[in-house]
Amino acid sequence: MVFIGLFTGCFIALFAGYAIMAHTTGTYRPQTNTIYMETVYPLLSMFSLLFLHFFLYGCNIFMWRKTRINYSFIFELSPTQELKYRDVFLICTMSITAVVGVLFVHLSLMDKGYSYSQVELMPALLLLAFLVLLVCPIDIVYKSSRYRLLSVLRNIILSPLYKVVMLDFFMADQLCSQVPMLRNLEYVGCYYITGSYKTQDYGYCVHTKNYRDLAYAVSFLPYYWRAMQCARRWLDEGDTGHLTNLGKYVSAMLAAGAKVAYEKEKSVGWLCVVVIMSSITTVYQLYWDFVKDWGLLQMNSKNPWLRNELILRRKFIYFFSMGLNVVLRLAWLQTVLHYKFGGIDYRLTGLFLAALEVIRRGHWNFYRLENEHLNNAGKFRAVKMVPLPFHEVDEQD
Repeated sequence: MVFIGLFTGCFIALFAGYAIMAHTTGTYRPQTNTIYMETVYPLLSMFSLLFLHFFLYGCNIFMWRKTRINYSFIFELSPTQELKYRDVFLICTMSITAVVGVLFVHLSLMDKGYSYSQVELMPALLLLAFLVLLVCPIDIVYKSSRYRLLSVLRNIILSPLYKVVMLDFFMADQLCSQVPMLRNLEYVGCYYITGSYKTQDYGYCVHTKNYRDLAYAVSFLPYYWRAMQCARRWLDEGDTGHLTNLGKYVSAMLAAGAKVAYEKEKSVGWLCVVVIMSSITTVYQLYWDFVKDWGLLQMNSKNPWLRNELILRRKFIYFFSMGLNVVLRLAWLQTVLHYKFGGIDYRLTGLFLAALEVIRRGHWNFYRLENEHLNNAGKFRAVKMVPLPFHEVDEQD
């Protein structure tokens, strides 16, 4: 806990300094520093969404343990190697402090007169350091967890070749909420791999057809992977409910395709298609969230409109959570309305909306595991009852 507090304090101080410097230099004002906003900001946005999601996972672990939801058993995690919530918080605070620290130094050097070409490799080296650490074979920084993550990502990317387990489709659902992060990763990778940084041609990866099509493909991939997992589970189990779930992700891909077409043409016709497809997809997703994933809205339940078995004592929390989920699901309206919040750059608005979706997913995670713990909603359990986790030494506080 000491190190978590230490890194949290460092992050707050560095972020405050970065925000003040960005304000005084006008970095985030529209048309003030186009190169920075087009090249460095996507990296900051990507890391912000990633570690926000990871932080919420730490909060999920904390709540699962407090409510006796045995997530370790459900995810088939090794009790001796799994990440505790303190580990997750430590990784988050340490990583985001490193990210903000590097970007603070980067912006400071630019403010002191260094040209962008002299410091342009700093963001790339930061990303490269994280990628090297992720695949590092040395037994440091939670090697078993890193390699388990890589194996899960492999299973997702190669869907439907691998049999689907709970952790695989749970992680694939997380990726469905991280499309903006994946698009930023694709853009940053393209910018440096193609050598565009040498000429500061930040528009190359946006306007070149092949790379533009790749960016659009990234928007579809998480839904495609999840759909393929549903198809594989249908083939393995013969349950037609998986085909219904597959339809949800197909509808999401159709809605994403309509948005891509609307971005290209900006016509009234495509706008109508976007609204119709997104509305259908949203209703589809809300039904699946409440009825299938959360097991709520059961009319014949002893708890009206909820389910028979509940872990949380206060029932109004479930109704509040359903209402919040509806509101956060409707964040896509901003991508259609394009409402401008004063002089705020549109990229900041996009980051805010992407963060709302990540928060919605973190909120969804708790109830999904609660339903799995009580009702075996995913049908992965080998026994009838999930064993309750015992108190561990690190929980006694």
